[in-house]
Amino acid sequence: MTVSLRLDPEQPSREAIEWAAGIIQQGGLVAFPTETVYGVGADALNAAAVNRIFDAKGRPSDNPLIVHVASRKMLDRLVARVPEKAERLMERFWPGPLTLVLERKADAASAAAAGLPTLAVRMPQNKIALELIRTANTPIAAPSANISGRPSPTRAEHVVSDLSGRIDLILDGGETRIGVESTVLDLTTDPAVVLRPGWITQEELAGVVGAVEAFATIRELMRSPGTRHRHYSPRARVVITETGNVAHIKETCLGSLGAGAVGLICHTPIDIVHHQLRSVVLDNNAESYARSIYDAMRELDSWGAQLIVIEAIAEEGAGTAVMDRIRRAAGEE
Repeated sequence: MTVSLRLDPEQPSREAIEWAAGIIQQGGLVAFPTETVYGVGADALNAAAVNRIFDAKGRPSDNPLIVHVASRKMLDRLVARVPEKAERLMERFWPGPLTLVLERKADAASAAAAGLPTLAVRMPQNKIALELIRTANTPIAAPSANISGRPSPTRAEHVVSDLSGRIDLILDGGETRIGVESTVLDLTTDPAVVLRPGWITQEELAGVVGAVEAFATIRELMRSPGTRHRHYSPRARVVITETGNVAHIKETCLGSLGAGAVGLICHTPIDIVHHQLRSVVLDNNAESYARSIYDAMRELDSWGAQLIVIEAIAEEGAGTAVMDRIRRAAGEE
């Protein structure tokens, strides 16, 4: 049985945090909020506990996990060295939605690293997450708290829907602030390579460390969580339409209604009224889409949509990360 506890995100209950930390220390699984999405965590130094994450999610065993830390001392237990570029990035962006891929200590967190010589690490910017890690006094490996391949959870209810009965405890801290996963930057190469776009943009990173490239090869993606396997997908098929193209949006929706219910996620008002069409209207910006896109997919899945039509947004700044997730949901590479 999975227990869910509601916590004040600004002043989380000490008793609840200590209970959750005890579960982590005993090899259990705890779901908790971060500023990006909810994660399901285990002691990163306990291989058996980490393997429970893979089992609970149905996650491929070759897909590494992000390890969350609460201090520099904790990071030093995991990585062989911290290059100067990493120092500058941590100073600027930690705690926050930036994951760094660094050289792993040979005897540290091999299960979370999926056997790779590198490790993906970050310090979350969420009081519940940080207090849990500090109290457990161990780095916590935590991918998104969902069934592998499904849209990431931005509310505790999403975690309950996917993982109830598979994990020990859910810490409910309300809706996550950002809503898309962290940027993943590989610092084991020169120049550094963005393996997964996220809320912190390639341009922001380059402003701190100079040249930063986007990934070029599948071999590079092996070092990053959440990239090589299908992710973020609702049960319904997903189709993407151009931003502001009313004619195309209408044509796509109306042309599919005969084959079943259609869900529409858009920012342009569309005057279609049909009992087999349900719309979720968002603001035309990366913040609104990031915070709501996964929730909207899950809502339309629950309603019974066979097809979900998503209107694109501009790929500027964090819009690049949002469109990356939407394309992956649609099965586009």
